[in-house]
Amino acid sequence: METILGLDLPTWWFLVIGGLITGYGVLDGFDLGAGSLHLFFNKEESRRLALNAIGPVWDGNEVWLVIAGGALFAGFPLVYGVIFSTFYIPFMLFLVALIFRAISIEFRSKEPWPWWRKMWDISYTVSSTAITLLLGLVLGNLIHGLPINKEHEFTGNLWTFFNPYAILIAFTTLSLFMLHGAIYLVMKTENRLYAKLTVMVNNCSKFFILCFILTSMATLIYIPHMTHQFKNHPQLFLLPMVAVFILLNIKRNIDARKYFTAFFYSCIITSCLLILFAVGLYPNIVLSTTDPAYSISIYQAASSNKSLRIMLLIAAVGTPLVIAYSTFVFWTFRGKVKLTDMSY
Repeated sequence: METILGLDLPTWWFLVIGGLITGYGVLDGFDLGAGSLHLFFNKEESRRLALNAIGPVWDGNEVWLVIAGGALFAGFPLVYGVIFSTFYIPFMLFLVALIFRAISIEFRSKEPWPWWRKMWDISYTVSSTAITLLLGLVLGNLIHGLPINKEHEFTGNLWTFFNPYAILIAFTTLSLFMLHGAIYLVMKTENRLYAKLTVMVNNCSKFFILCFILTSMATLIYIPHMTHQFKNHPQLFLLPMVAVFILLNIKRNIDARKYFTAFFYSCIITSCLLILFAVGLYPNIVLSTTDPAYSISIYQAASSNKSLRIMLLIAAVGTPLVIAYSTFVFWTFRGKVKLTDMSY
């Protein structure tokens, strides 16, 4: 099998897609978290400041999700078909929530009426929370495994997705994004809103730490296949150790009010948790609870080597451009938020 730097092409594409999903989680995670917290702000000015903190970047952050979906289709078309047909209803709800989140941000400021703005505030929070919970639910089911038969067809029903472990992952994702978003907002605000957000950041950190502990225990007890790679490669134990170290550093920097450093560590913990997920699954992408033999690995699902090689070259050119664009936007809109006539 053709290799590049010692890794075969399917593994390279597994890493590319994982990197894109991680980019989405890090960047859109704080947007979604800020949306989930939006209704906790009581004053109109506070809500506008929170909205304008993510205003210049939220739509660009969603590009990572679009690219990840395209990369999955290009690199692993079988997995793309199985996942999107299996999670058809959750993904439809996800798209509806994405639409309402976008129009909530854009429509809110179009009219000054209190009822109008309150309606879109509620829509914004509900849609942001729904997106986060649905992402966590899908992730939890991929970790847990799905009832897939020999023909790679889903044999469960809608309620199959609502198993206790997937629900726990959904709320862990929500707690992570709320913490991520609260830290971002506290970096972008000042005065009374800043003071309120310092309290919210502390509360969100406690919520996430609780969910992190519960998820870790549940995974070790009820999802034994996620530990196989760590048993076979003991050096990988460094990853969960790093995750715990980073978690402690987030809390330490929050207590010291070093929010920029805390946000950096929040980005890292998001990446670490997704890396742990990828390591636990590899080389599979879709696990079958019906029979492990029906699970879909990257080698079964991969496109031809020629296709993977050409698309890897495109990804090598395109991904740095997206990173450069994202960096430019964040640098341009750095600093505290100030409301103007052009603000949301």
